[in-house]
Amino acid sequence: MSKISHSLQTKLGLGILLLAIPVFVLSLGLLFVQSRNYIRQEASEHAHSLLNTRMHSVKKYLLTVETAANANAWFIEQNLYSDSLQAITRRIVELNRNIHDCTVITDPEKFPKLSKAEGCWIDPTKNSEQTDLNETVLTYCKPLYGQDKEQVAGILCTKLSLKLLDAAINAKDPEYPNAYFIMLGGDGRYFVHPDSTRLLQCAISADIHHPTPSDITDTILEMMAGKEGIMHAKVNGRLCHVTYMQVLSTKWSIALICPESEILKSYNQLLYIIIALIVVGLAVILWLCSRAVGNAVQPIRYLLGMSQQIAEGHYDLEIPRTKREDAIGQLQNSFATMQQSIEERMSSIRQTTEETQRRNEELGAAMKMAEEGVKQKSLFIQNVMHQIRTPLNIIQGFSEVLHDNQDLPEKELQEIRGMMKYNAMHLNRMVLMLFDSSDTGLSEGWKSQLTDTVSCNQMARECIDYTEQHFPGLHIRFESEEPDSLCFQTNHLYMMRSLRELLYNAAKYSDGEHISMRVWQTEASVRFTIEDVGPGLPTESLENIFKPFQKVDDLSEGLGLGLSLSRRHVICLGGDLELDTDYHNGCRFIVIMPK
Repeated sequence: MSKISHSLQTKLGLGILLLAIPVFVLSLGLLFVQSRNYIRQEASEHAHSLLNTRMHSVKKYLLTVETAANANAWFIEQNLYSDSLQAITRRIVELNRNIHDCTVITDPEKFPKLSKAEGCWIDPTKNSEQTDLNETVLTYCKPLYGQDKEQVAGILCTKLSLKLLDAAINAKDPEYPNAYFIMLGGDGRYFVHPDSTRLLQCAISADIHHPTPSDITDTILEMMAGKEGIMHAKVNGRLCHVTYMQVLSTKWSIALICPESEILKSYNQLLYIIIALIVVGLAVILWLCSRAVGNAVQPIRYLLGMSQQIAEGHYDLEIPRTKREDAIGQLQNSFATMQQSIEERMSSIRQTTEETQRRNEELGAAMKMAEEGVKQKSLFIQNVMHQIRTPLNIIQGFSEVLHDNQDLPEKELQEIRGMMKYNAMHLNRMVLMLFDSSDTGLSEGWKSQLTDTVSCNQMARECIDYTEQHFPGLHIRFESEEPDSLCFQTNHLYMMRSLRELLYNAAKYSDGEHISMRVWQTEASVRFTIEDVGPGLPTESLENIFKPFQKVDDLSEGLGLGLSLSRRHVICLGGDLELDTDYHNGCRFIVIMPK
């Protein structure tokens, strides 16, 4: 075991070192290259952003002067030869603080050469003896036309002091304290420079040097041509990062000159970071190697612990398989196969036990359902016997009275006959409901074929007459907006049974005075509405009113079959029976039959 452990430790140590060190070195190299490119790109973008900010400041001043000249040109053209011309130009200077001076030239021999007919900027005017920056100006020339609008009659010259531009451009940036901005003319001369003695006297070509003269010459030509770009060169003997772009609507350029040591400060600090990463990385690699070698025999200890737990009865533990081909890998896979076989056997035993338990529970539930069915059957039979016995006892009692008393007054005889008839009809109704409840759906569907053409109003009147005969003294109000000729195809018997049952319940469980039956139609159906005023149905029983053998009160009369049988008959006839839950003064049932 010691030889195997020693060999495994050696393999693991060498494998980790041979894998980790090249990966670590390659990762650091890629990190260094990517960081270098990223830092350079970020520095260039930041320099371009600073230059763009200064460019906006320059544009603001130039556009202010251009706007003032263009806005007043028409007025000067109208007063070109008047005595008020000088007052007008003075007024322009007073109203625009960025304008250094404003003059109008009417002598054609002194007209400057303009590159654009609508007006343009010309290079700064400064004599070689001038040293004051306040006296150096940029001039915007706007042509003035005579009355024919074709011949140039004069030039409006509005002048911008370079001192304003110098102050706006060369504001110090705290991030790059030694950086500065310059502004060049089309010939490469400085318009703006921190050293005012070089303005209009020196060109940028004398200050920038590059190992490849042709490259720097091409770059300077691009700057003087008003293009945008970046270059790295020595400026006055110092390696700098130069970013340049064109000033809008001119041939001038503006550039940011920043020492490489400042703009690439983060790049120069990257070397220290790499050194720190090397030190930390080597320490981590050594620590990982020591951990890997120290845990070389960990799988053996793991398998030993798993086998002990399986021996204690924990058969559901899972030993993972491995792709290793050495002795430890083979041993682990053998243990995994053995554990899987044990688990499959135990799972089969558990499944058999659970299935047996499930079947026992199903048998118990079936037994309870059978017992409940027997109980319900007994209760139903008792209820049926009670409901049938009561009218039979009444009929039997009155028959004995009639047998023993032959000379009863006519009024009492009428009452006795009425009571016997009522109970006989009630008994007949219950027998019919029991018969209907025992009928199968197939048999009822065969019997309830839609072969009868029935008048809606006539059927409603028949049902009302039948109910009023069953309840002497009862009056049911009939409402219909439809003609007697309105008919529909149905089964007369089952339709009558359904409507009679609804009227019977309304007469039995309402106040007996406000019962109505209404017939009306829609585009697709004929509807019978039976409405009463009374206690109605409790909210908790609304879900079960159409279920068989369900009664609102166990002590109330009836078998609990009326509404369920009525709804079943209506559905077999192709319609539906609904309870209007929005009606709260009693009950309102709606029978919906297709036309």
